[in-house]
Amino acid sequence: MLHAYACHGGKLTQVVEPESDDHLRDAVWFDIESPTPEEIADLTRLTGLSIPAEADLAEIESSSRLSSEAAPTGAVLTLSMPLVYRPAEGGHSAPLGIVLAPERLITVRFAPSLVFQNFASQPHEPAEPRSADILVGLFEALVDRQADALEQMRSEIDRMSHHIFHLKLDAAGKLEGARRRQQENDLRAMVTTLGRLYDSISLIRDSQLGIARIVPYIGTSAAWVPKSMAARLKTVGQDVSSLNEFITHLTDKVQFMLDAVLGLINISQNDLMKVLTIVSVIGIPPTLVAGIYGMNFVNIPELHWSFGYWYGLAVIAVTGVAPLFWFRRKGWL
Repeated sequence: MLHAYACHGGKLTQVVEPESDDHLRDAVWFDIESPTPEEIADLTRLTGLSIPAEADLAEIESSSRLSSEAAPTGAVLTLSMPLVYRPAEGGHSAPLGIVLAPERLITVRFAPSLVFQNFASQPHEPAEPRSADILVGLFEALVDRQADALEQMRSEIDRMSHHIFHLKLDAAGKLEGARRRQQENDLRAMVTTLGRLYDSISLIRDSQLGIARIVPYIGTSAAWVPKSMAARLKTVGQDVSSLNEFITHLTDKVQFMLDAVLGLINISQNDLMKVLTIVSVIGIPPTLVAGIYGMNFVNIPELHWSFGYWYGLAVIAVTGVAPLFWFRRKGWL
């Protein structure tokens, strides 16, 4: 799907009939989403610019993501980076292709993005933005959106941290009954949530790394970029650097939270195993007594006792209860 935008009065206006070459002649920004081979061929014919395929945009080498080609009007830059879609909801990543020429900008996407849609409806400075102005504005919008997503993730992590490390315990320092079972279920759910957050943070980091590579490359490879853009490019680079530091902090915190949750789950499982071990140990002495007096020998002295049955029951009860007092005295219960 092709979206074409022309600039009028400092605002990008979408071309109503993008299928008509006459209407596209004044367009400064072409945003194509999930393009078909026919759409790519038509756009190449219209602009004279080479549009990379999805397989080329997915390359991870820096030399494949950043390239320039000489042209009569100035160098044409072909750029690519990962773009995150719906980062706060456990999003996914897809390549974003950028073809930057002095008079036109082409962006190639493979998934819908609200950032691109919202950016097109906003006023811009200067009053008649060129292709480089639009691209830097897109980067600013992407950085702002990803910063908002990181703030939401931090809030979610803080809520889980408070839930984990501020548990309300009883006088014995334990959770019991339904509260304990609910806590264990919450901890298991947190493992999945932390995994989703870690994945989203990783995707945002990859996208930020792509922007961090592109920003200085534009300044050094496109001599036609206005000098006034240098300050904006520098600001974008500083924002990306600060976000990368924040991402490192969030990554460390998520890892710490994951270790803590897994540790609490292990403690809960160890408590269960301790209970099962105590139950099995308590059952050994009574089983031994019952086994001794259940042997089929002719000469068993206690066999003819009138109180032998009650004697056996008493021994079984004593040997079953005595370990409980012993464990309690040792503090194991």
